Amino acid sequence: MAKGERKPGHFPTKEAVLDFIRQNPVEVGKREIARAFRITGPDRRRLRELLRELENEGEIAKERRRVMPTDRLPSVTVVRIDEVDIDGEVIAVPTRWQGDGPAPRIYLSRTGAGISAPAVGDRLLARLKPLPDGGYEGEAMRRITAAPTVVLGVYRKGPRGGRVQATDRRLRDEFEIGAGDEGAAGPGDLVLVETLGRERAGLVRGRVTEVIGRLDDPGSFSLVSIHTHNIPTEFSAAALAQAKAAEPAELGDRSDLRDLPLVTIDGADARDFDDAVWAAPDPETEGCWRIIVAIADVSWYVRPDDALDRASALRGNSVYFPDRVVPMLPEALSNDLCSLRPNEDRACLAAHLRIDSEGKVTSRRFERALMRSSARLTYEQAQAAHDGHPDETTAPPVDSVIAPLYGAYAVLAEARRKRGALEIDLPERQVRFDDAGRIAGIEPRTRLDSHRLIEEFMIAANVAAAEALESRRAPVMYRVHDAPDRTKIAAIAEFLKDLGYQLTLGQVLRPALFNQVLVKAKGTPEQALIHEVVLRSQSQAVYSPHNLGHFGLGLRHYCHFTSPIRRYSDLLVHRALVRAFDLGPGALPAGAEDRFEALGEQISNHERRAVSAERDAMDRYVTAFMADRVGATFEARINGVTRFGLFVTLAETGADGIVPMRSLSDDYYDHDEEKHCLVGRATGRRFRLGDPVEVRLREASEVTGSLGFELIAGGSIPEGGAPRTSRKSVRKLQKKAPRKGKISRARKKERRK
Repeated sequence: MAKGERKPGHFPTKEAVLDFIRQNPVEVGKREIARAFRITGPDRRRLRELLRELENEGEIAKERRRVMPTDRLPSVTVVRIDEVDIDGEVIAVPTRWQGDGPAPRIYLSRTGAGISAPAVGDRLLARLKPLPDGGYEGEAMRRITAAPTVVLGVYRKGPRGGRVQATDRRLRDEFEIGAGDEGAAGPGDLVLVETLGRERAGLVRGRVTEVIGRLDDPGSFSLVSIHTHNIPTEFSAAALAQAKAAEPAELGDRSDLRDLPLVTIDGADARDFDDAVWAAPDPETEGCWRIIVAIADVSWYVRPDDALDRASALRGNSVYFPDRVVPMLPEALSNDLCSLRPNEDRACLAAHLRIDSEGKVTSRRFERALMRSSARLTYEQAQAAHDGHPDETTAPPVDSVIAPLYGAYAVLAEARRKRGALEIDLPERQVRFDDAGRIAGIEPRTRLDSHRLIEEFMIAANVAAAEALESRRAPVMYRVHDAPDRTKIAAIAEFLKDLGYQLTLGQVLRPALFNQVLVKAKGTPEQALIHEVVLRSQSQAVYSPHNLGHFGLGLRHYCHFTSPIRRYSDLLVHRALVRAFDLGPGALPAGAEDRFEALGEQISNHERRAVSAERDAMDRYVTAFMADRVGATFEARINGVTRFGLFVTLAETGADGIVPMRSLSDDYYDHDEEKHCLVGRATGRRFRLGDPVEVRLREASEVTGSLGFELIAGGSIPEGGAPRTSRKSVRKLQKKAPRKGKISRARKKERRK
């Protein structure tokens, strides 16, 4: 009997129908399913109900009365242009995606009649064809909506009026500004442009609506990122008025911790201090410790659904740039009343924890209190004092305050090691400015034991907050980090095997499995690569009311409690604690937990937005720093291999850039996705993820914040790697390959029209 059919009188199982739908290369209708399983008469109603069940369970999606698995796109669907890459390839994503994980990438190889120069943001109807790598090749059929109408760019004089180049590197079009439409813009100004439609020649016309800065001003790099990623910067008048009217909290029913020598330890450039710490040996049990983590009591000042609450929920978090902070709360709170500044009375929510000799929290208590920070220390100060080099500030408390902090930290650090928390350590870059505010250097940020000390104290308090709320059956906004996908891990294991590293996958995935590889890689040339690859294999941490544990930290219960000045998730946890332990006003309202699912998704999205904006700004600072070094050569390592080129990271500054495929002119290269490499057809030359290379900087675009390189040396030819394709055939392939700046005859003909 043919596959998908059934014996007469036997209705097919749900699994059999789902298997039939999955095995069909295109979406199928109820009629095809009924015919395949010989379903007739009253059984057609049963089939309709079965398909409805599959749809409700998320196994299939319905599109125009036809069904398909949720992890597959229909053959014709609406897509949104997400990127036009450096080689001019148009990459789109589906506007609707119901599958697990990120939406597949769609490479638009051709466009139909009447669709010229698709731009980022355009929505198109496209016909799709699956690719072996899980992506799709698409043919655009017609444009549905146009791209956004306001663009940020840099103005310059043109042959007829002006031109604006967009700061968004995905936008390939320049905008033509007619005479009189430039407003007050001058060459080099950062401007907002209202698009007015496309000329017959293919250019997009625009009108300058606002001048927001100068490209040569380093402060503009952050402004570009703020605008590009739609970071809210203005507070409502009501929120500002509420913050300005706020008054310091009085002692009242609070515990008095003002005589306790709590200290803050932060970066030298920190402006808000939302956590203070204290530790002392437990007088009752040798080897045990008592610690206090005191956190700014933001919930006292920001009440549910008031103007400040709505403003902070809209932001989700503060965003940190090299030259500024876009705060979640107005500065009257973030830098004043809610900042635990030294020698000033401040309201706090304090976690009192008892730590045994194994680093386990054996008791916990939360209370509202009034505290007075005894010192504002930097990480460098605290570390120097611990290492025997105290200064005027740290000399008095070095024995009574700093030494006990490190004693408790040693116990917590050992507990972390035993539970096998993931130990990924990638250098973080920082921008160093001179006295005039110009970029003086880009350098890795030093990571000290003082950083780890604060991290472990915060983790202990976060775990205690989650467990305390669970003990009262109270709602929790968890910080969850799910175990990585096994399919992705299997692919990573194969790659690591090629490098000589064994990633043994047991029945249960544990961080310790990855740590074994990280330890082996320590001190080797590929150390940074191994850490990067392991990081890429991990799931993304998110906020959720559903507890999935925290895989990376090796913890079963975890939430964020320690930074309510800069994270809305922490404010929700504070309110839940206030309600659960009856700590006074500002508690989480009854029923508020019903919105936690949507809020968790919202603040997770805001977090990703902030990370993207911060990374984008750093790229722009790095590009500006490298701009006067065009033509110089650098040692680098391949950190990404794609079908359109190689991404490399410079050893000197950590700067990232692309070696476009078109610049690899010695051969025609195929992308081997499984082995993460490019392979030359004629020479067999291979460029693999992690390989060292020498590159020359060809372009540093301060407008888009991107670096372009050409390859000088690197790659390898395996022994016995005989050419697979003749040089003559390779030259033909290279002639067919698209090149930047080249316009096809069809496109030229279209533009002439």
